[in-house]
Amino acid sequence: MSLSVKKPELADVFRIYGKGYRRKNNLPLEHLQVMWLIENCRTEKLGEHIERCDNCSFERKSFNSCRNRHCPKCQAIPKERWIQNRIRELLPVKYLHKIFTLPHELNPVILVNKRVCYEILFRAVSDTLQQFAGDPKWKLEGQLGFIAILHTWTQQFLDHFHLHCLVPAGAFSFDRTRWKHSPSPNKDFLFRVECVSIVFKNKFLAYLKEAYRGGKLIFPGKTALLAKRADFYTFLQPLYEKNWNVYSKKPFAGPHQALDYLGRYTHRIAISNNRILSIDNGEITFSWRDRSDGNKIKTKTLPANEFIRRFLLHVVPKNFMRIRYFGFLSNKAKKTAIPRIRKYLGQSPDLPLENKESVRAMMLRLTGKDIGLCPRCKKGLMIDITQSGKIS
Repeated sequence: MSLSVKKPELADVFRIYGKGYRRKNNLPLEHLQVMWLIENCRTEKLGEHIERCDNCSFERKSFNSCRNRHCPKCQAIPKERWIQNRIRELLPVKYLHKIFTLPHELNPVILVNKRVCYEILFRAVSDTLQQFAGDPKWKLEGQLGFIAILHTWTQQFLDHFHLHCLVPAGAFSFDRTRWKHSPSPNKDFLFRVECVSIVFKNKFLAYLKEAYRGGKLIFPGKTALLAKRADFYTFLQPLYEKNWNVYSKKPFAGPHQALDYLGRYTHRIAISNNRILSIDNGEITFSWRDRSDGNKIKTKTLPANEFIRRFLLHVVPKNFMRIRYFGFLSNKAKKTAIPRIRKYLGQSPDLPLENKESVRAMMLRLTGKDIGLCPRCKKGLMIDITQSGKIS
């Protein structure tokens, strides 16, 4: 099939090649739903709303967005809302960025047990960090607070399971009476990464074995050979000898820089529309950043079926939370913990007022374009009249 698309998008890939891919592959319902929503985002199939200028009565029709978290068109507003909400919770301390990566040998098991393995990953990382924070050896003896974000892809959107963690450099004392600054926030992180890596590895594998013994893992297809306990344990044994990748980046210059940086990761999907360069003759060409070669931008071309397969690797289980909050930043603790910590750090315990910026104001700030301005008279405001009963 020879076909060229100008300014191609992910939705175009699904519109052109999705039917054939679905016919050849037995896809789970979640994958079918994601494909359908992205394919039909901002089309008549998802409904429409009508806006009318309050000055010149010009009307325009706009199609609704799918709002699916895997859709590249629907992430800008949720991402910005998330950042604005987190700004209120920032502390005047150093912030650190840590990445916990699972070895690729585990990928076949993870891909058929996503929900269970993702939960184990969050649990292993949280338990590891809090164990170190409570150990007198590291001179904190308190509770950490941190945000963890699940990512599952490489730049070529192959399976690569890891957590990005943003951690204030210090701990809240267990009796909730003091903030303890990190004794060395400008060095390797709060704790030595070599030590953290070993504990993280042992915890993850212990929790994975626990899930196996509890019958929570399945082994379909090529993983069927691991169904027997002896074979599964034999499969895991080399992973104890392997060095697991726990990476610490240098501390950020300040809390706002840390949040801006992490904001790049919060609502990112496996591939954005601006990386898709061409759709032609059954092949998709996209750009990617080669971090092993000085971050050079390169291109790669894949058959359409392989492109779709790779994208669907990263569909998150329904209702699974990719962004989580731990320790004194957990949803349960932060309402009381953050005001106390702010007070101990010499700030007002009162959090800044919630930013209730409208979508119109937000888009004007981000893009310089006023989406509410009438495109014809350039004076009036476009008002949604769909639900008002004023459609003539």
